[in-house]
Amino acid sequence: MLEPMGHHISDSNSLWSISFGYLMNLTIPRSGEVARATALYGVEKVPVDKSFGTIILERVVDLICMLLFLGLTLVFKFKAILSFYNFVTEQKDKKEKFEPNFFEKQMIKTGIEDFDTFYFYLKIVIGVLILIGLIIFYKYKKESLIKFGKGILQGLTSVFKLKQKGKFILYTVGIWVSYYFAAYLVCFALPETSDFVFADGFLILVVGTFGMIIPASGGIGAFNLAMKYGFMALFISMGKSGEIGGEVGLTYSFISLPLQITIMLVMGLISIPMLAKERNKVFTS
Repeated sequence: MLEPMGHHISDSNSLWSISFGYLMNLTIPRSGEVARATALYGVEKVPVDKSFGTIILERVVDLICMLLFLGLTLVFKFKAILSFYNFVTEQKDKKEKFEPNFFEKQMIKTGIEDFDTFYFYLKIVIGVLILIGLIIFYKYKKESLIKFGKGILQGLTSVFKLKQKGKFILYTVGIWVSYYFAAYLVCFALPETSDFVFADGFLILVVGTFGMIIPASGGIGAFNLAMKYGFMALFISMGKSGEIGGEVGLTYSFISLPLQITIMLVMGLISIPMLAKERNKVFTS
């Protein structure tokens, strides 16, 4: 997406910039996008506004792909969604409290704390951005602001100027197919879910993505609860115990999520010296 704007970046710098962004997401939720754009500027001199525009575009493309998987889930696993809805409704009718246990309450508490931390930092970031904006406006007047806005717009519209549109579509499909198998193949690690079919993977991917969207560091807490309720829906639709399904969902999440976080940590920590090395080359050349 950067090529139409005249920026040809190396594969290694792309990889390490993205890895650094994921690492930052583990500290402050949603900070990775900014970190990735600034890291790319440091090693490739790609203007932050343009790269940030392409990152926003990536999120739009991801949303479209997510909606496609949501559609597949509604087509093939509507029974599971309906079964879970009926289950929750029955619990309310019986006036039984559908409450999480102590451990789940701790995860909810962690999620709420992450939420509060996110909004605390968000306020600081917004305040700093406003201050920077005022300083830029005072020093460089409106020309710089217009230039920055044009840079983001250029990044957003780069998809219409792609030289290899087929390759872009192929890679996008490949990424989301990889997401799917990353979610589905973990099912074969548990005897209770080893007989899950392809369509079950659609619901797991969608529910897990919703859990990761919540601004919690690394998805901790939010992802676990999302998996609990997602697996409850699948088990109930199969005529099995929803409570057992919830326990299996939590077990699944404690296999899947640590794997993701470990990869993010390892790749992110490696990215720091790699980016620093490339940055030194840029400034010494």
